[in-house]
Amino acid sequence: MLAIGVVALLSCTLPAAGEEGTGSGEPMVFGMSTALGGPAASLGINMRTGVLAAFEEANRAGGISGRKLRLIALDDGYEPARTVPNMHKLIKQENVLAVVGNVGTPTAVAAIPIANENKTPFFGAFTGAGVLRKSPPDRYVINYRASYAEEAAAMVDALIKEAGMRPDEIAFFSQRDAYGDAGFAGGLAALKRHGLEDEGAVAHGRYERNTLAVENALADILFHEPMAKAVIMVGAYAPCAEFIRLSKEHGLDAVFLNVSFVGAAPLLDALGEVGDGTIVTQVVPHFESELPVVEEYRAALRAFDPSVPPTFGSLEGYIVARILCRALRTIDGMPTRETIVDALEGLGEFDVGLEEPLRLGPDEHQACHRVWHTVLRDGKVVPFDWSELAAQSGGE
Repeated sequence: MLAIGVVALLSCTLPAAGEEGTGSGEPMVFGMSTALGGPAASLGINMRTGVLAAFEEANRAGGISGRKLRLIALDDGYEPARTVPNMHKLIKQENVLAVVGNVGTPTAVAAIPIANENKTPFFGAFTGAGVLRKSPPDRYVINYRASYAEEAAAMVDALIKEAGMRPDEIAFFSQRDAYGDAGFAGGLAALKRHGLEDEGAVAHGRYERNTLAVENALADILFHEPMAKAVIMVGAYAPCAEFIRLSKEHGLDAVFLNVSFVGAAPLLDALGEVGDGTIVTQVVPHFESELPVVEEYRAALRAFDPSVPPTFGSLEGYIVARILCRALRTIDGMPTRETIVDALEGLGEFDVGLEEPLRLGPDEHQACHRVWHTVLRDGKVVPFDWSELAAQSGGE
């Protein structure tokens, strides 16, 4: 309970309506249930930082239609059982207009029914799982980022086309829950498009969420024939780092590729020099890019807290909040949950400074389908081109 109280206090530091320098209208209150403690904490903290930086940026400019933006963030520790009461509190007690930037697939599985039942927008979650991407889409579930299926497909395509690997030489290491299942299913579908006929030919090791118990998963991959030349990883940064370290100690000479949820910066910190060559796909450009929205993000982050370094996670939170603000500016009067959904769907084709066409509409609830690529190299996370993969994997 203490952690939740502290988080609530920290997340309400933006000015409230009526204070000097704020707008005259009633503030717009948004909610977030995310991992602010536990082994996935850096992901939630980064996402919250990005949203708050964008909200403060808007507030410094007078808010939206004279109303300030406020975020209430509650800690769920990346555990669905804690997400449920948080969602009920945010929607029923705090009366938030929307839930923004929640982190994780298992927590989203718990949150979405509550959002749908209470007709509350669930926007910009930090997950690429298919459960948030139904066809036709759930009215209240709207996404910014590319899906895990798109990230995994980009990896599979590159491993086969650029590095010349066979489908059965690509293994998977995944979290034993809806997140891991989503990434594995996306990768498996991509392998089938490249001719895989027998799913059993693919090595697949799994571990339990919020643990570092990866030894059995490693054994499943090490003893599989043929030996894996690449491992696509769908997990959190701590167990993924443990898996990579143990794999190298046991002589697994493979390319390690992670989906964006892993968090490139915390993975780098956890691995150190051992991580050189580890690939991480991203759903935002590099945070040192000169793209307009990235430059605006860095300026907003400096204004929010100059001691906080830029990260992919906080950049994603910032972009999510910028899209939300764009939609809010199209609403006359005080927004409601329904008008926010209508406004997001009404954006159509737009660009927030990514120089990448985004689209939202009644039939399209995922704004971006672009996947960027990075690699851990010399203590940094740097851009990566798939054409480098052949040399890295030992191919021709």
